[in-house]
Amino acid sequence: MVDLESEVPPLPPRYRFRDLLLGDQGWQNDDRVQVEFYMNENTFKERLKLFFIKNQRSSLRIRLFNFSLKLLSCLLYIIRVLLDDPTQGHGCKELNRGCSSQNYTPTKIDWSPIIWVNRSLPLWGLQVSVALISLFETMLLGYLSYKGNLWEQVLRIPFLLEIINAVPFIITIFWPALRNIFIPVFLNCWLAKHALENMINDLHRAIQRTQSAMFNQVLILISTLLCLIFTCICGIQHLERAGNKLTLFDSLYFCIVTFSTVGFGDVTPKIWPSKLLVVIMICVALVVLPIQFEQLAYLWMERQKSGGNYSRHRAQTEKHVVLCVSSLKIDLLMDFLNEFYAHPRLQDYYVVILCPTEMDAQVRRVLQIPMWSQRVIYLQGSALKDQDLLRAKMDDAEACFILSSRCEVDRPAADHQTILRAWAVKDFAPKCPLYVQILKPENKFHIKFADHVVCEEEFKYAMLALNCICPATSTLITLLVHTSRGQEGQQSPEQWQKMYGRYSGNEVYHINLEDSTFFAEYEGKSFTYASFHAHKKFGVCLIGVRREDNKNILLNPGPRYIMSSTDICFYINITKEENSAFKKQEQHRKNNESKSYYHGPSRLPLHSVIASMGTVAIDLQDTGCRSSSGPTLTLPSEGSKDGRRSSIAPVLEVADSSSLQTCDLLSDQSEDETTPSDDDISTGLEYAKGYPPYSPYIGSSPTFCHLLHEKVPFCCLRLDKGCQHNYYEDAKAYGFKNKLIIVAAETAGNGLYNFIVPLRAYYRPKKELNPIVLLLDNPLDDLLRCGVTFAANMVVVDKESTMSAEEDYMADAKTIVNVQTLFRLFSSLSIITELTHPANMRFMQFRAKDCYSLALSKLEKKEREKGSNLAFMFRLPFAAGRVFSISMLDTLLYQSFVKDYMISITRLLLGLDTTPGSGFLCSMKITEDDLWIRTYARLYQKLCSSTGDIPIGIYRTESQKLTTSESREMASQSQISISVEEWEDTKDTKEQINNRNNHRNSTSSDQSDHPLLRRKSMQWARRLSRKVPKHSGKTAEKISQQRMSLYKRSERQELAELVKNRMKHLGLSTAGYDEMNDHQNTVSYILINPSPDTRLELNDVVYLIRPDPLAYVPNTATSRKNSFCNTVGQDAREETQL
Repeated sequence: MVDLESEVPPLPPRYRFRDLLLGDQGWQNDDRVQVEFYMNENTFKERLKLFFIKNQRSSLRIRLFNFSLKLLSCLLYIIRVLLDDPTQGHGCKELNRGCSSQNYTPTKIDWSPIIWVNRSLPLWGLQVSVALISLFETMLLGYLSYKGNLWEQVLRIPFLLEIINAVPFIITIFWPALRNIFIPVFLNCWLAKHALENMINDLHRAIQRTQSAMFNQVLILISTLLCLIFTCICGIQHLERAGNKLTLFDSLYFCIVTFSTVGFGDVTPKIWPSKLLVVIMICVALVVLPIQFEQLAYLWMERQKSGGNYSRHRAQTEKHVVLCVSSLKIDLLMDFLNEFYAHPRLQDYYVVILCPTEMDAQVRRVLQIPMWSQRVIYLQGSALKDQDLLRAKMDDAEACFILSSRCEVDRPAADHQTILRAWAVKDFAPKCPLYVQILKPENKFHIKFADHVVCEEEFKYAMLALNCICPATSTLITLLVHTSRGQEGQQSPEQWQKMYGRYSGNEVYHINLEDSTFFAEYEGKSFTYASFHAHKKFGVCLIGVRREDNKNILLNPGPRYIMSSTDICFYINITKEENSAFKKQEQHRKNNESKSYYHGPSRLPLHSVIASMGTVAIDLQDTGCRSSSGPTLTLPSEGSKDGRRSSIAPVLEVADSSSLQTCDLLSDQSEDETTPSDDDISTGLEYAKGYPPYSPYIGSSPTFCHLLHEKVPFCCLRLDKGCQHNYYEDAKAYGFKNKLIIVAAETAGNGLYNFIVPLRAYYRPKKELNPIVLLLDNPLDDLLRCGVTFAANMVVVDKESTMSAEEDYMADAKTIVNVQTLFRLFSSLSIITELTHPANMRFMQFRAKDCYSLALSKLEKKEREKGSNLAFMFRLPFAAGRVFSISMLDTLLYQSFVKDYMISITRLLLGLDTTPGSGFLCSMKITEDDLWIRTYARLYQKLCSSTGDIPIGIYRTESQKLTTSESREMASQSQISISVEEWEDTKDTKEQINNRNNHRNSTSSDQSDHPLLRRKSMQWARRLSRKVPKHSGKTAEKISQQRMSLYKRSERQELAELVKNRMKHLGLSTAGYDEMNDHQNTVSYILINPSPDTRLELNDVVYLIRPDPLAYVPNTATSRKNSFCNTVGQDAREETQL
């Protein structure tokens, strides 16, 4: 057994438990070898090289010491010159007696003062010490930098100068007779220049900073110039020891006069060596200095392109923001600058633009304007480079704006660049606030860390959707987010332009309740009470509040919300309260007593009408639930036939719960869900409320919406093709109760969620839900099949494939022409368009001979010359809300730097965000039954007292007044349609057919443009006159009218005939096609927060912020609904597509 145990090998150390506990004791017996790395750096030469060359800090110290030695040697030379006397030079008496009295002759030069100098022993000792140290350092550095080529080291100019200046001093140690020999020590200035350049490089290497090439070149130029002057001064002074015996100051004077090309001639060299030196120095200067200046000019031009640096001192003493863009266009720049500097407290800020591309010529011209050149700094660089971010001093910036390039064809790629820029800035400067613009909603979650984010497609589709149910919402939002004083259009003769321009100056502001003169007295009162009385007293519109302990903003929280002293109030006004002056009512009344200005049919003074509102006798209206179509503005049951103004219930300070419990939009809708209507039964649609099945990266917040209980099969979504579930092939066959909303887009992208969700939000009445048709291509046949002839609105989204064009403003060309085609074919269709460039809005619904449009164009130019940021606002399509540009919302991002709440308020208004207790934007139309309200203030009181709604503006449509010339032109293009059958008898059937063909083939109302048509019409008229020679007066007049009708037949009639024929060919009914209706004689515009005495007119659309219906639902009902909605939401979230 012992032999067997001795034969068993021991376990390796790593497998023994004892070694795992006590450590590896068998290391010395292991066959492993310990390897030491970088042994080559342990040699003496490598250690010296590490200290003198490789290590930045030690190398910097060595070069600084070398630079100091060279300066010291030059200083010792100057001291020697000042202490030296040319007449007492060493060896002068021995070599030439009478040296002091010797006279100079041009042919005979005394070389002894040039060769010998007077050098004292202490000075000689210092110069020898400096020479020894310098020579030793030079030899050591030459040995360490030796790379195998000895002549390369020896023939270098710095090495040769070092030998010339140091070796003679060492020789004098061993040969004392040469102690006073002249040595050109002043040439050490060139070695000092070389050491200075190396020292600056090591300095920036040591502190991890890259100096600008401009700084290096300027330093080289200055040092070169100084070395040339110093060399010339010392050389002339020494050589003239045998001539004029000039001092250093005289030599300095001569060099400055000579190099400046002045040449007074009072001091000149006398001997040929000094003259030769002057010639050599001038030649060197003519060669070296132009090269240096050329390099400096080149670097200056490159610096102008790249922009240089933003100084650290300025960044620490002045405030600045950084604008990061991929390509800077003049429109983008001016929009940013005009909006940013529109705020008074931002006048002292600097704007640093960081762009990777070279500055555009237009941008360069603008930035050279003194107003911008002092405040805007352009830097060419990338936000992904820390060096460029350091140049822009991003870590000291007050904010960083990162904008996407919306003109890119590949919009996701543009978003990816924006995301990387945002990440790079956040990594470099974590404390710098970020304001980011993104294009696609699915990329938004990558930049959730940013302080403020504006997603273009989110806002674009939401505004397009709200334009369909609240007309001109895009214009309303655009005017609210633009900075204006309301001075646009005040010089116009048109009354609507004055009102529209004045009220466009309203913006959203905020103030603490306890610090406010507007709202401080309403502490402890309801929100609707405070809103109504603040508007009645000051003309401001309180739209929302925010609690001190809550960051969520509540738009119109309703009458149950009680105002607190710490609340932050958000209101709409021309200017903020801090910039307002308050005038007492008594003084205002005294000023108005002398004016006989009476208001309305009541013949009461205006201020009396305003003061009497809310104090009339209480006449309670119907406090039942408001209708789905809007607030109930019915007359009181007992009409005032004696002319007394109808009374309105006052707004209560504290809401009466009994009157508000029934005012719930969900209550009757809940009944509708439990008891479906006949329409729902006939269509087979059953609606539920829940959260739509969002894709995880859709970008929008979850919104409570109307949903179907079961998902519709994909085959049923094709409107123009039947399937096994239904056989409908056009929109008319579906029998929709509400009018359609058609969306013409290039692709069905994720952004369409933000279009559908606001139209299906839970607070929209179920009976008012419009069917949505997505049209991915718009040929005429598809337009007719999808129901364009009876659609409520058609939304045309800008084509992404055409956004990138060689000419920037041509990006909208395809969209504009397509919309113009739709406008010509379907004149009664309400078309809502989105463009890339605001300047292209003038081409929407273009009429070349429209005098009114030409007048508006002149007005726009005048407003632009005055510096208005909203010069385009008077264009009729924009004022009516039929077109907008998403670039207008860039100002929303800029304004959020001063008003950090603007993005949140805009998202709440557009329905992109839903906050519990916050209201939503809707509208109501003033009918004939509502005109008893009379004024906007009484409407405000009626809404606040009954439904709790807050009105914020009016959308008004007026008939356009035409001049006589315009009326005649419109008459020439009128829609006259008189068929030939009304006049002719049964005979002449062949002529009737020919005439009808001629009638149908005419394509213009201008007969001068078609001589063939005019010739045929005249022939037809002559034949009529020959066939019917005798007619009564009425018949002759009728013939004349019918003959003129052929001339005046408009192009629209021909297009209408074409559309009708195509509809008949497709088997569609032409009953819904209206060829006569046209909006060209109307003007629509918006009045934001109009004054209380503004008269209401028929068909006015009032914008309302309605309280959240869920805020009034009892707890039991809420729990029941939540449980039901959760069930629906869970089922919906199982699917990833809507």
